[in-house]
Amino acid sequence: MVLTGAQRLLLLDTWRRSQLPAGDFAPLVGLTKHSLYAWKRRFEDEGPAGLADKPRGSRRGSRVPEVTRRSILMLKEDNPDWGCQRITDVLARGPGLGVSAGSVARVLHDAGYELEERQPRIHPDRIRRFERSRANELWQTDLFTFVLKRQNRRVHLVGFMDDYSRFMVGYGLHATASAALVIEVLRAAIANYQAPAELLTDNGTQYVTWRGKSAFARECEARGIRQIVATPRRPQTLGKIERFWGTLWRECVGTAVFLDLEDARRRIGHFIDHYNFQRPHQGIDGLVPADRFFQAAPEVLKVLKERVAANALALARNGIPKDPFYLTGQVAGRSFSVHAEGERVILTREEGERREIELVGPRERTAEPVGMPDPICPQGVMPGGDGNEEPQAPGESVLDELTGGRHE
Repeated sequence: MVLTGAQRLLLLDTWRRSQLPAGDFAPLVGLTKHSLYAWKRRFEDEGPAGLADKPRGSRRGSRVPEVTRRSILMLKEDNPDWGCQRITDVLARGPGLGVSAGSVARVLHDAGYELEERQPRIHPDRIRRFERSRANELWQTDLFTFVLKRQNRRVHLVGFMDDYSRFMVGYGLHATASAALVIEVLRAAIANYQAPAELLTDNGTQYVTWRGKSAFARECEARGIRQIVATPRRPQTLGKIERFWGTLWRECVGTAVFLDLEDARRRIGHFIDHYNFQRPHQGIDGLVPADRFFQAAPEVLKVLKERVAANALALARNGIPKDPFYLTGQVAGRSFSVHAEGERVILTREEGERREIELVGPRERTAEPVGMPDPICPQGVMPGGDGNEEPQAPGESVLDELTGGRHE
């Protein structure tokens, strides 16, 4: 959204008169609270002149092609919450347009966007970061709770994430936070992606017990998995999956209105598929979690660099980027890539062999309506739970019979 100095002044004055918190007022006028705070500081420092349009000039060598500039502005308009680095990653992975985060910031600034000025978080203790070196060496698991707005009903979401790749290997959504649900999700994830060597949990009652050994610990032991329990009151230990909960809330659950529990299960599953296979992750060099989990990261990075370089040449010569088409990965441990060359589609094998392939035409459309497909991500759903059952009495659960009673 591009605003003049007079419009900024009017919005700032309206906000101050409304006496609403910035976080409540900003969405009403299509802004972020950070923009309001930035305007407030500039007004206090410089008066109305601080909100006026300032002359903007391009730095030498900082100009980007017009098609790239338009792509940046279109992505920002469609996704106001996206930052500069995410726009950079999406442009490289999608249309194959190479542009730095700094150049994205300058394009947005020149277009009148107020960029967020995030203050660095102050941690009392030094954070020790860790990451396993391969997929399935360590999984993290945690629970997240929220309320279904239409039913005013609290539900509980359990997730399992691969530490190395950030790939969500399984999830489950239920009205109770039972250990049986957690175990069911673990079994579904292992059935699809094999068992991890280690599993990191917190001290929740679903994972540990003060007397004896919990059902979850026994499940891990039976499968040869070493359970690692995080230090109490140290949420940073499970920081990767905690970060995912924040992403899920901001980009899906926080604004979605689910019809019922089953609808929430399916739509959250589709978001997890998007997160696993399409959403670039800044913590893994702009790759998507599936690139790392399925050991395709080197091939993907190589192809992305080649496509960005090829597009740079096409832009320089014609001002029009090449049509994006590529597929890369591994099958049975062997690398491959599929890309377009003019009207042809070429398959390149690991040893360099090239082969032209034919694409099968689309199937004929049928008059039958197509429902929402099932998510790819494995989910643990307890038998007999359709999300419409009557609420249980306090301290009781339909899952207790599956675990032999409550585990304290």
